[in-house]
Amino acid sequence: MKLGLGLYRHALSPENFRFARQCGCTHIVAHLVDYFKGAPAGASGDQPTGGADGWGYAGSADALWTQRELDGLVKQAAAEGLQIAAVENFDPAHWYDILLDGPRRSDQIEGIKTIIERVGRAGIPCIGYNFSLAGVAGRIRGPFARGGAEAVGVEGCDQSPIPHGMVWNMIYDVHAPEGNMASISVAELWRRVGAFLDDVLPTARRAGVVLALHPDDPPFATLRGTPRLVYQPELYQKLLDLNSDPGNQLEFCVGSVAEMTEGDVLEAVDRFSRQGKIAYVHLRNVRGKVPSYRETFIDDGDVDIIRVMAILKRNGFNGVVIPDHAPQLTCGAPWHAGMAYALGYMQAALRTI
Repeated sequence: MKLGLGLYRHALSPENFRFARQCGCTHIVAHLVDYFKGAPAGASGDQPTGGADGWGYAGSADALWTQRELDGLVKQAAAEGLQIAAVENFDPAHWYDILLDGPRRSDQIEGIKTIIERVGRAGIPCIGYNFSLAGVAGRIRGPFARGGAEAVGVEGCDQSPIPHGMVWNMIYDVHAPEGNMASISVAELWRRVGAFLDDVLPTARRAGVVLALHPDDPPFATLRGTPRLVYQPELYQKLLDLNSDPGNQLEFCVGSVAEMTEGDVLEAVDRFSRQGKIAYVHLRNVRGKVPSYRETFIDDGDVDIIRVMAILKRNGFNGVVIPDHAPQLTCGAPWHAGMAYALGYMQAALRTI
């Protein structure tokens, strides 16, 4: 297994690459979406939460990530002794009508194919994605972790309607007409993700890029009046069964799976790692399940993290594990301290197993 660190767009800097290497990382999972565009000042220190108005504004629909940008990212990381393991999440501006089955779907499929080709040419082997209308919504922040450390949680299911011009918890059209997103069936959402995979996986295979689906977080059956795709562990299998292409894989989020009301997170880790279908792993700990849970320090939740890593090793998983979130420590560098604590624990666990 390889130790990595996930970095949001604003944090993709030589200083943070050096921090990751100093903590023992060899890989980076990079977010190129700016989740904090239009968010209140100072909101970008940890992870986005937002409210009914979402996280902020998506990027430009006509400005795809360039080859120069991707090549530069790889070169910048390499200068600090790191590899880019994956790009995580497409910008809602680049695929909103794929998610919504709207009039620009065909054009946006071609745009996603172009992004995949560029990612492959840059030597990045994976793109993580979350096929969701509501996205990551309804989370709260508070002194939830040990010693009053600030962390994220959920208390109840947000069913506020999604306004036109918003998808995946970000605004893609500030001029959208008034009103709210129309409801769709669960079957329709699955049809859309199946069509997406059918359209883009051949391009991904030629480009040498794996597509890895993140489960729903928070894992409710519906959120903001829309159906969810993978909110129980067995639905990961349904996703894999949609398309047998080897590039159809999982971004396995231990915390999200632990928050689910059914199944067992250790069994799920075993099942999908035995299939060789886990592209990379988000490793964090939580206490509780939906509709009420809190993120915790990596050593202090309901999940036996060392057993998770031992199962991955036993089943031959040789990919990247990252701490996707961590409580913030009370000090001058809350995010860095929280991540350093998580990475130190993971490094020790890797040596132990």
